[in-house]
Amino acid sequence: MRTDRILSRLEQEPHRPRGPFPRMSRVRLGLFSVTVAFYLAIVVAVLGTTWLVQLDWQVMLFRPYKQWPEVHGFLDAFVVLGQRGPTAVLVAAWLGWRSWRQRTLRPLLALGFALLLLNASVGAVKIGLGRLGPHYATQIGSAELWAGGDIFPSGHTANAVVTWGILAYLATTPRARRWLSVVGAVFALGVGATTVYLGTHWVSDVLLGWAAGLVILLGLPWCEPAIARVEALVFALRERFTTAGSPLAPRPSSSASPTGQPVSARQTLVGPRVPAQEPGARPAMPRAADEVRAPASRY
Repeated sequence: MRTDRILSRLEQEPHRPRGPFPRMSRVRLGLFSVTVAFYLAIVVAVLGTTWLVQLDWQVMLFRPYKQWPEVHGFLDAFVVLGQRGPTAVLVAAWLGWRSWRQRTLRPLLALGFALLLLNASVGAVKIGLGRLGPHYATQIGSAELWAGGDIFPSGHTANAVVTWGILAYLATTPRARRWLSVVGAVFALGVGATTVYLGTHWVSDVLLGWAAGLVILLGLPWCEPAIARVEALVFALRERFTTAGSPLAPRPSSSASPTGQPVSARQTLVGPRVPAQEPGARPAMPRAADEVRAPASRY
């Protein structure tokens, strides 16, 4: 069965060791640790209203969109590359074509897992800290936390890191991985800087958005066993339904009774047995019960 082949291949591949937490390379694990530390440092700096919050206010009061208004139209359209809906549809269409060509669901499932983790982690921090954006700030120098906002970290920035970076993660050749990494980095850095230019995010929002997206990408190999098992389950269900609907599938025997119960070999199917008649003889008419019991009268 296809499910058994996929699971056995998963256990035998050297880059997917058994166990709930596959091993990552030292470089990737080091980058993951540094990114998590950077993420926590930004959160602590904003919570403590440190120099980072002062930098947020300096850039916000500088109003970059008024300093360079000639690029406002282009950047207002460019920032869509970080919006969750359009980018997810575009990348999913490309990965869906790849899945169809390669006869595997891994590209689409990897994207689904990454977006699920991103929305859950970023959404929780946004709601938990409740920071207001620059256009809704109320007090100069304040971190604007727990005020009912949902701006920290930047969702556009984090989404740009994940949706464009996953193309490099799923690349099949080193050359494609290098080029897609450059493209993903340009889009992610550009979208983050654009949100600061437009005044929709603080600088610290963008920094945390970059870190949040990078944490998802670097930790995605830990999700590979779950991705493989979901793929195997989907293929098993498809095989089961395909086999059930096939004209070669086994059908119930015609000797079964209409109620589904087997018919005994000795069970009477029709009325009382009629004794066999000799050829040419007139068939005997059935007699009533009283005729059978009463003896014939003599005259």
